[in-house]
Amino acid sequence: MTDLSVQQQLDPSKPSWERPEGASLEQWMSTRIARYSTRQYDWDALKFQADFDPKYRRAQMRYVGTGGTGVASDNNTVPAEHFTFSTMVIPAGHEGPSHLHTDVEEIFFLMRGKLKVVLTTPEGERYETILTDRDLISVPPGVYREEINIGDEDALMCVMLGSKTPVRPTYPADHPLSKVKRD
Repeated sequence: MTDLSVQQQLDPSKPSWERPEGASLEQWMSTRIARYSTRQYDWDALKFQADFDPKYRRAQMRYVGTGGTGVASDNNTVPAEHFTFSTMVIPAGHEGPSHLHTDVEEIFFLMRGKLKVVLTTPEGERYETILTDRDLISVPPGVYREEINIGDEDALMCVMLGSKTPVRPTYPADHPLSKVKRD
């Protein structure tokens, strides 16, 4: 479990990986560990999407930083410096809606399941592929991406974004979620 007392002493003007003054190696390293046993799936991080349409219901489990879901803070994660890392569960038949990150590359590493990934450029070019166990795709900034669970079980994937605090993603102008206000 992350030692929050040491983590909260971190100087925001210094990189998160710098050893806090006066901290032992054990205290310092305890702020750099995120154990599965201390994580829980956050089904509310993207609840506004599921409230709009239940097919968008999915959950995030954060490890490094808060990712691109718009969660403001999570003191139970390793502080992010150059990227974020989380896992995501997409139930069978559900999907992550088409969205675009303007500032970061996004990596999807499918640990378990079967996802159809649809990539679209703002100019309308389209590419689809199927990911299965242990497949990875790197989506550049400026390309819309959606992930659709076409399997019979929950899909479990790792998600990595190439920034400490990515800009909140946007949806295509003609997508219904582009009109939905977040809480």
